[in-house]
Amino acid sequence: MAAVTTPAGVLRGKVDGGLREVGAMFAVALEALRLLFRRGLPFREFVDQCWFLARVTTLPLILVSIPFGAVIALEVGGLLQQIGAQSQLGAAMVLAVVREQAPVATALLIAGAGGSAMCADLGSRRIRDELDAMQVMAVDPIHRLVLPRLLAAMVIAVLLDAVVSAAGILGGLYYGVHSIHITEASFFSTFSELSQLADLWVALAKAAVFGLLAAMVACYKGLYAKGGAKGVGDAVNQAVVITFILSFVVNFVVTVAYFNFIPQKAI
Repeated sequence: MAAVTTPAGVLRGKVDGGLREVGAMFAVALEALRLLFRRGLPFREFVDQCWFLARVTTLPLILVSIPFGAVIALEVGGLLQQIGAQSQLGAAMVLAVVREQAPVATALLIAGAGGSAMCADLGSRRIRDELDAMQVMAVDPIHRLVLPRLLAAMVIAVLLDAVVSAAGILGGLYYGVHSIHITEASFFSTFSELSQLADLWVALAKAAVFGLLAAMVACYKGLYAKGGAKGVGDAVNQAVVITFILSFVVNFVVTVAYFNFIPQKAI
């Protein structure tokens, strides 16, 4: 008699499978980082990946961040106007853009533009048996292909975080000056009233972690893609979705830890 599959059993199986896959992704990333200390860094591949990620993500990030910063300024500025504190818009923008919006926007673009390309590249190599050929020639694909992509994503994510922060703050400045009629001097003079250096460090740490997650998921899905061209397309879609989910979960955990262990400034 065939076993009856209950909805709870199906859900439990999917959760267990998902957790095992996430564990396998971290195992691949840790193996790549271990090989960094044993065999060094394939520098040329690392530079190529840095240039590729910077080229495909910088302009879209700027175009996303400027209106994103204006929207944040619109929401926060409207609230500050109601309580007569519109001069504090600069302080609120630093917290919202630098600490939260910039790392998340960087993660989404790294995953959507760079990570999808990484996954498609490695997946196409898999279905053409290039990765097997590399192993036959005693070339480890994890060291040769995965490690440079992991480090490149981390470095570029940190560098782009500063670009996104500047673009978002400029968007907020434009709204503040032209809509709620504050001056540039008052906008910039309040920057340090609520923010502190720890906010910048945690934002950069988030960006590095998100970049690592995006490359980790993309490389894992590409390495183990199967099913021909359709399988590669499915792997790319799965990589982007999984990266988004992991990024928001990790962002929540890091933010909660930050608020619990780092004292916040008050006006």
